[in-house]
Amino acid sequence: MTGAGTTMSCLGIADLGVATMNDMRDNASMIANIDPTIPLIADADTGYGGPLMVSRTVASYISAGVAAMHIEDQVVNKRCGHLRNKELVPLPEFVSRIRAAALKRDELGRDIVIIARTDALADHDYDELSVEEAKRVCEEFGKKEIPCLYNCVPGGVSPVLSVKEARECGYKLVITPTLALGAVFESVGKAYKELLEDGNTKGNGVAVRNLFDSCGLKEATEFDVKAGGKLYQNGI
Repeated sequence: MTGAGTTMSCLGIADLGVATMNDMRDNASMIANIDPTIPLIADADTGYGGPLMVSRTVASYISAGVAAMHIEDQVVNKRCGHLRNKELVPLPEFVSRIRAAALKRDELGRDIVIIARTDALADHDYDELSVEEAKRVCEEFGKKEIPCLYNCVPGGVSPVLSVKEARECGYKLVITPTLALGAVFESVGKAYKELLEDGNTKGNGVAVRNLFDSCGLKEATEFDVKAGGKLYQNGI
């Protein structure tokens, strides 16, 4: 779950740090509980405050069903990591955020994965980071048995690597937070442009039934019948 995507899709504004912890938790809960068997990695921005607030964020994300969360090193009044002129907190403050998150997780006896996310390289010529340097970063963390995650955002400040290239660099996990968002942006824009210009209401021609099928129509009705419900026993 991307913070930028949550801010844009739920609040309708750019990702400039305006989404609250409650906004993010509620969206995470909705996504995680669509299918609890699929683990959800969710953006937790800066943790939304000091150690106590980070602690509360961790507890809230756990209750929402989140499997992993990433906390970054920007100031609380943050912006999307792929915008310029970000301001970072001192390293000790960032460490305290991660420590608070880990302490709360252990206190609750849960296994949510805490991901420490940094924007430091983006403010130090990260656009020019070579594959060799990326490999070196992964190797250094690998010596301490700390796996590295690559946040791939085409059109952002980080180089675009394929999954194969990221794996060859040593990354253990790749996330593509804007992949679906970009596709929706383009397709919705195209559909409404045609509507405004030509009055075309055909859209992409996808039937309503197909839309419902993609959201579990068959499974939901079968479950209802299996449980003894009568509403869908003759089909739908």
